[in-house]
Amino acid sequence: MIPLDILIMAAGKGTRMKSRTPKVLQRLAGRPLLHHVLDQAAHLQARSAIVITGHGATEVEAATAGFTGATASFDLKFVRQEPQLGTGHAVQQAVPHLPADGTAVVLSGDVPLTQADTLRALVAASGGERLALLTVTLPDPTGYGRIVRNADGAVQGIVEHKDATDAQRAITEVYSGIMAVPARLLTPWLARLTNNNAQGEYYLTDIVAMAVADGVPVVAHRITDALQVAGVNSPLQLAELERAHQLRQARALMEQGVRLADPARFDLRDDTRTGVRGELVCGQDVEIDVNCVFTGRVELGEGVSIGAHCCIANARIAAGAVIHPYTHIDGEKAGASVGEGALIGPFARLRPGAQLGREVHIGNFVEVKNSTMADGAKANHLAYLGDATVGERVNYGAGSITANYDGANKHRTVIEADVHIGSNCVLVAPVTIGAGGTVGGGSTITKSTEPGALSVARGKQVSIANWQRPQKQPKA
Repeated sequence: MIPLDILIMAAGKGTRMKSRTPKVLQRLAGRPLLHHVLDQAAHLQARSAIVITGHGATEVEAATAGFTGATASFDLKFVRQEPQLGTGHAVQQAVPHLPADGTAVVLSGDVPLTQADTLRALVAASGGERLALLTVTLPDPTGYGRIVRNADGAVQGIVEHKDATDAQRAITEVYSGIMAVPARLLTPWLARLTNNNAQGEYYLTDIVAMAVADGVPVVAHRITDALQVAGVNSPLQLAELERAHQLRQARALMEQGVRLADPARFDLRDDTRTGVRGELVCGQDVEIDVNCVFTGRVELGEGVSIGAHCCIANARIAAGAVIHPYTHIDGEKAGASVGEGALIGPFARLRPGAQLGREVHIGNFVEVKNSTMADGAKANHLAYLGDATVGERVNYGAGSITANYDGANKHRTVIEADVHIGSNCVLVAPVTIGAGGTVGGGSTITKSTEPGALSVARGKQVSIANWQRPQKQPKA
């Protein structure tokens, strides 16, 4: 098998993005555009990937040096193009690192959605002997290099839009910017490039005419999916690609049987904090309402229902659970889990380390952090459980909190099985509420309680008969 070496052009300034962030580091589905392109090098099992940087080179290289895509076993190198004198000049910078025995695949760092199967077909078309171009027919080819063919249909060259005649601009088959070419042929062609054109730049596309002159076959692998070769030059184009990418993911899920209320209002993203790739694994008969965002790895068991406007990151939700609208579940690195048949929300928040058992109820405006709740436990209204271990069938009252932080350290609260915590209670950790106990509403508990005990800790009520409120003094 002929080795593959991937050359990725990532030196452009991206002026139209109007951003301090280099264009190739703009994010699509939570991941930099350049990382999407590097994924293709991983999928193709490339020997090496050479990233050609320029504008924002230091930032681009720092953000990419630790790239670990799926099966990313290739050798990652960086070369710099300074100044930027065109696409041909960019690829020239990679020549010292390009072995002569392989096939070079040239990609663009701002074209994120090319499919691995498409690139495999392109490499196969090259076959280690031919210059293979990835082309696409566009209804509006403005800005793209046109594919020029002879009367027999053979590719004769590529004419850049700015250098094309009116007749050539009428051609709708365009060059995508992606090619596969034997490195032993590419290197001498690059050495022959000139900048005799309207832009005064060194065009990589000029090697097509050189190949024809040298008798090297030039073939075009034409596709119909323009999304695969769409680049990003502006915030509008980035948003358009984001929606197209999300729709592609949504359709794949629906083909597996997932019910999406509206595939146009669905998002699956990488987790930029933890580096976890966006992945949604669904059992049978999962239903997802509109405007839900899934981040990192999320597992939804059979029959799970996700209400509208939920944000769920790095979590496992077991079969039959119902997540009501506007719920926020964020497992981060610690992960979060919801047991079978649980009812969560609306307007609930599960933070990292929240581990909920079967039939647990978490109601509106309840927050759970680094806590376990055993089967059947309930916290239905306006409550906080932080660093707590909650037993089976506990009923946790509205307005109650675990005071887990003393200003320096976190402490744990243990609420044993069948405890009833009244409304507006404060459990000052470390403390244990014994099994079957009851804590009266409004109590502040600072000491552990015995099993089965009623604990009340609040000021004695005082009522003063016929008391008069203070009166507002008249203005002078």
